[in-house]
Amino acid sequence: MKKQWDTTQESFDQLLSWLDNDRDQAARKYELIRQRLIKIFTCRGCVEAEDLADETINRVTSKVAEIASNYEGEPALYFYGVARKVHQEYLRTQNKVTPPLTNDVSEDDDENVYQCLDRCMETVTETSRQVVLRYYENEKKAKIDDRKALADELGIGVNALRIRAHRIRLLLRKCVTTCMEQLPVN
Repeated sequence: MKKQWDTTQESFDQLLSWLDNDRDQAARKYELIRQRLIKIFTCRGCVEAEDLADETINRVTSKVAEIASNYEGEPALYFYGVARKVHQEYLRTQNKVTPPLTNDVSEDDDENVYQCLDRCMETVTETSRQVVLRYYENEKKAKIDDRKALADELGIGVNALRIRAHRIRLLLRKCVTTCMEQLPVN
């Protein structure tokens, strides 16, 4: 996904001019857009939210000369549209990199997955183990209430908890995949 976008000082200046004629106001809008992009990617479970926000900004910056004169409406909305495309690309690459724990596996493989998961759970810290176990227990309203309580206990927000659980899950998935690859083939 990381393509070299043609971003020069001139194109960046054009971007700021497109955001606002007043340079200080344009800088504030730029920062606000960047922070919102990071929040969007974070809420969607992206572990590289800042990189994806920067990628989005770079893409818009490289196109600003073409779009600024004809674009009507709030420029921030254009950024969010580009962010949607960047997120879709991110999801495609993530699906290739981190396959699900079970993909059409037999019952024997199911048992192996669970054994590997047990081994992998022992490799993470006690806090991480408790976070991931509590994060995925219960259903519906009880799950929501438990997640709020867990976030409060950890002194973090629910979004931060979501990100933490996602990162732990990615570590476990990678560990289980490695473990499964090391098992003898029957």
